[in-house]
Amino acid sequence: MQLGGRVIFAVLLSAQTLVPQFLAQGDLTANAKQPWYRLVDMGTFGGPVSMVFGGAGNLNQQQTLVTSCADTSLLDPNWPNTNPFFGDDPYVQHAFRTRRGSLHDLGALPAGTSSCGQAINSGGVVAGFSTNGEIDPLTGFAQIHAVRWQGENILDLGTLGGNESYANFINDRGQITGGALNAIPDPFTSELFIGATQVHAFLWEHGAMQDLGTLGGPDSSGYYLNERGEIAGQSFTNDVPNETTGIPTLDPFLWRNGRMLDLGSLGGTFGVPDALNNHGQVVGGSTLAGEEAFHPFLWEKGTIRDLGTFGGSFGEAFGINDDGAIVGKAYFPGDERWDAFVWRRGVLTDLGNLGCTSTAYSINASGQIVGTSRLADCQTVHAVLWESGSIDDLNNLIPPGSGLELYETHSINDAGVIAGNGLPPGCDDVHVCGHAYILFPCDEDRPAECKNEFLGQQLNILPAVRKLAAPQGSESRATIRNRVRNRLWRLHLPGLAN
Repeated sequence: MQLGGRVIFAVLLSAQTLVPQFLAQGDLTANAKQPWYRLVDMGTFGGPVSMVFGGAGNLNQQQTLVTSCADTSLLDPNWPNTNPFFGDDPYVQHAFRTRRGSLHDLGALPAGTSSCGQAINSGGVVAGFSTNGEIDPLTGFAQIHAVRWQGENILDLGTLGGNESYANFINDRGQITGGALNAIPDPFTSELFIGATQVHAFLWEHGAMQDLGTLGGPDSSGYYLNERGEIAGQSFTNDVPNETTGIPTLDPFLWRNGRMLDLGSLGGTFGVPDALNNHGQVVGGSTLAGEEAFHPFLWEKGTIRDLGTFGGSFGEAFGINDDGAIVGKAYFPGDERWDAFVWRRGVLTDLGNLGCTSTAYSINASGQIVGTSRLADCQTVHAVLWESGSIDDLNNLIPPGSGLELYETHSINDAGVIAGNGLPPGCDDVHVCGHAYILFPCDEDRPAECKNEFLGQQLNILPAVRKLAAPQGSESRATIRNRVRNRLWRLHLPGLAN
């Protein structure tokens, strides 16, 4: 006992200095899988919620830069007539920009209250929208305008003659796309935006907003923008409602070289683009003839291609990298279950799940894929990573006790940094009390990088260490030390193990 006690004392002395509280109830266990991640809870500005959203813009693909919005502690004076772009949230929300995990409040237009960032480029310039202090007399909602944040400065990008606008994406050239209202009344605007007049896709550059027009119908909107200045979005092709949908035909488009190209459909009257890469390839989903099926598509070089499903009627492609690898989800026969897929060189591969269903949203240049999966109860949703043919629950790749249950992720950049939304203790609805998070890969060649995440946190592993270091029979001191050291190495605590 005396021999074991010395080992315990030595371990505890180091542990109290170096190790976080990540072992619960005296159980010294950890997941030994790699890669491990350093979790940063982005928190809020005093309110209950912060979130990042689907699509490629919230997390920059090259740099560890994130934008979106977070609740402040102030109640929104416009609620419940807040602009629907802010959801059913009674709090004032502010756009944020992060750099290395710290949250920076970007504020709103001078007369406005709420704002939200939609995309951030490699220089840290953010595009999004902000209320402007006015109420749209045609809708009764607080007006929003497309804005750009550069450094500490916010710039109102204006409209196309109507009351409102919003920005969706910005590239490294500083070009911005989104949608802006003109003054022409229109009954179909609500399919693409909140308003009572026509909305048109725009390209903003050099201080001016250019109307990109439509595919022949009244409305359009720009969603994605690549480094070549190409824009993917949606547009009505006419103004005659279809009997099957009640709205005119709505097709995906690609705007390039001053022209809006109709990407067509898979036979139906509705299609949506979900991602655009730097080679001008567009992926998304389209209805088939009869509007009773919806399949993932790839558009490239003038041709739209049905990527198929796993035998079901539905599927959608959500992400594509510059190598042309595509991820999304596809249903099985019966249309009750679905799985994530990756499509490469004409082959659709089932990525599997954690017990029930799964969806893949983003793939980076290295082929790492992130998304969500429902567990075996088909109720619990967890963020997941697919790499080298295997699926991992991201909750198993962070230290236990990190403070968030990783609920979902939609984005992974080329450095392997992941952004998503999690559930703090006591929270069961990510939209009511969730927090945005960033996961930084822990480089196994630089273990101190992971250890640094643990510094300054309280320790509560003493019962577990005491149990582990207790002598078993006539063990020598060296045997006990080696057992403790080996277990701590498995926990990625090299400083403590040494």
